[in-house]
Amino acid sequence: MVVNVIGAGLAGVEASYFLANKGIKVKLFEKRPKVKSEAHHTDLFGELVCSNSLKSKKLDNACGLLKEEISNMGSLIIEASKVSEVPSGDSLSVDRDVFAKYITEKIKNHPNIEVISEDVNDFKDGINIICTGPLTSKGLLDKISNYTSEKLYSFFDASAPIIYKDSINFDKVYYKSRYNQGDDSYICCPLNKDEYYKLVEELINAKRSLLHEFDTHYFEGCLPLEVMASRGKDTLRFGPLKPTGLEHNGIFPYAVVQLRQDDLIGDFYNLVGFQTNLTYGEQKRVFSLIPGLENAKFARYGLMHRNSYVLAPKVLNDDLSLKNNPDIYIAGQLSGVEGYVESAATGLLAAYYVYLRLNKKDFKKLSFYTILGALVRYITHTGSKNFAPMNSTFGIIYRGNVDSKEIVIKRSLDNIDSFIKQLDE
Repeated sequence: MVVNVIGAGLAGVEASYFLANKGIKVKLFEKRPKVKSEAHHTDLFGELVCSNSLKSKKLDNACGLLKEEISNMGSLIIEASKVSEVPSGDSLSVDRDVFAKYITEKIKNHPNIEVISEDVNDFKDGINIICTGPLTSKGLLDKISNYTSEKLYSFFDASAPIIYKDSINFDKVYYKSRYNQGDDSYICCPLNKDEYYKLVEELINAKRSLLHEFDTHYFEGCLPLEVMASRGKDTLRFGPLKPTGLEHNGIFPYAVVQLRQDDLIGDFYNLVGFQTNLTYGEQKRVFSLIPGLENAKFARYGLMHRNSYVLAPKVLNDDLSLKNNPDIYIAGQLSGVEGYVESAATGLLAAYYVYLRLNKKDFKKLSFYTILGALVRYITHTGSKNFAPMNSTFGIIYRGNVDSKEIVIKRSLDNIDSFIKQLDE
């Protein structure tokens, strides 16, 4: 039996690697480099497009607990993060290229994985795990929509710009982590009141890139900076430019722009929370108003891209297969989850379910006491009328906001261990 995995993003590589390690032959289809992507910068598998952060490492954070869950399940992206991590306080951030190169080599060198360069627009014979992500080709989107008799939805997502460290004016900035996390890993650009309101004004009035066929439906967890600025003059100061915990030499800035290391060497830094749809010229002009970035040189500008997803409550079963075809599984952001780790996790879970099926083992859902189990339950069982993509949060885990964090964490990891053991029963 050969399993077809379509898409070599985070979900696709997780699914492929797990099944291949279990002795199952995998055909992994990836459209790049044959077809260029509107958001990717390389042809590497598992490329991180929007940010280099996989969010918190702490287990009392929902995404931190989710990372621990999938680490115990054998996650390839967690393995890759260990060789590519860069300093970022309590967050797990990585060198994008080192991270993606590690994943690509693991996948391409695996004897049970055949990589095929193809822009897939139809289902393959046999079992398919579709992990084509937010930038799924129109042909495949149309196929899924027609097959399920449900339209697909989308929202805007955006990435933040990256600048060269040697172009920063260090006479005006300082190193510090918020709330004294211990490693002073962020570069902080302090703004006084006048500088802050000037930046907000320019953001609101700056020229934006055309969005072509996309509408203006944004995901609240990843709003463009200029959209946040337009919601109120102090929105940014209580959001990504929050100054709390970033005082320096007895001075309390009115707002602070933080820069996070983006590569292992430390030549590049990204502007935290600065996802944007401003034109490249406007990004250079407006962001140069930030103290310390007057002469900033941009290695990569921020950009906007489409995130497509299915109406999961209507079309997906508990095991992430289509309700009208159990041979078609949908994982990653296309399934209705949001976030790097969440996408990877659903790819890994879909592969677990496929493995159980191929080995004729009874289907057993991952417990709602886990972040991953609760996340899949949410996307497959929430009301379809107002369905929106979901990321990891303790609010969806069973008793996650009732019991102590210590109980929630232990119970989650115990359930993950039990789930893993059923593979060998």
